[in-house]
Amino acid sequence: MSAVQLKQDVFGELTDHDGKKKTIKRFTWTNKRGVVVQLITYGGYITSIKIPDRKGNVEDVVIGYENLEGYFSTGNAYFGCTVGRGANRIGKSKITIEGVTYNLSANNGLNHLHGGNTGFDKVVFDHYVNGNQVILSYHSSDLEEGYPGDVVVNVTFELTDETEFLIDYKARTTKPTYVNMTNHSYFNLAGHNKGSAELYKHVISINADRVTEVDSQGIPTGNLVPVSGTIFDLRIPRVIGDVVRKVPNSPGYDHNYCIAKGSQQVDTFVAKVYHPESGRVLEVYSDQPGVQFYTGNFLPEDDSVKGKDGQIYKKHGAFCLEPQIFPDAINHNHFGKAILYPGEQYTHTSKYKFFTEN
Repeated sequence: MSAVQLKQDVFGELTDHDGKKKTIKRFTWTNKRGVVVQLITYGGYITSIKIPDRKGNVEDVVIGYENLEGYFSTGNAYFGCTVGRGANRIGKSKITIEGVTYNLSANNGLNHLHGGNTGFDKVVFDHYVNGNQVILSYHSSDLEEGYPGDVVVNVTFELTDETEFLIDYKARTTKPTYVNMTNHSYFNLAGHNKGSAELYKHVISINADRVTEVDSQGIPTGNLVPVSGTIFDLRIPRVIGDVVRKVPNSPGYDHNYCIAKGSQQVDTFVAKVYHPESGRVLEVYSDQPGVQFYTGNFLPEDDSVKGKDGQIYKKHGAFCLEPQIFPDAINHNHFGKAILYPGEQYTHTSKYKFFTEN
């Protein structure tokens, strides 16, 4: 029997466009190892993950805000949210399905990013508790942000005794459409308040032999480029500080890595990150073909983003590992299946495993 405890309280309240007030719930898991994870129903944000180091000292290792208002702010760069319908960038904000072109909302220059102006990061999810699982549900209406079809999504979150945080995504549609969901947590295993100085000490490895080449706007060109002999080769562990400033034509990593396995399984190893001083380790497993590795390049260099405990979040202060279908896959046939049809179910399972090493 699991020893994980799950509690809920109120995180805040908002007024929707109809003038109705909605209560935002917060769920808190605690396991026998002293790990605490918190999630809210607004945007499906993971607001806190507290993990002990090898000496038992506990730090919150994800960046975020103490109150709901923070998640409304312009400085909130998807800090821990559930992303959908379409994660990552879609070129020129257009998708074509069965000969019909749909114009999506353009919120990243001419391009579409992370579901648009009102993506899943800005909706209030319905919730249901089943034992230690929290299921967040949302009905995305036909042509919401330009996407065809009524889509119902269910995202299940769970913390285990083994300090694995599991996220399982499911979706069904009434019309052929595009669904590509992920989580956008920003991690710093030294602590959310430790900044780039500690982020640069992290050691990362990613199980990928290719990356999706991108243009100057971060849109895939269609080429899948081997990483061998390049700064993108993270199959052998590398210290982030040694490589992050050497990424060509970019202020750091913001690239989709093609996971090196032909048929993805739930427990396919994606990446490992280790912080030597604390001993904290994060391993990511997923059944998705890609993972976006992002080093917080577009966080500001000034003091404009203030998060938990008054901490200022700046460029390269945290990293993201976002399992997903290849970005812009809907516009590149050779990127794999990207269209969800009525009668099918979109599925995506990811596992974030935390532990310490000496």
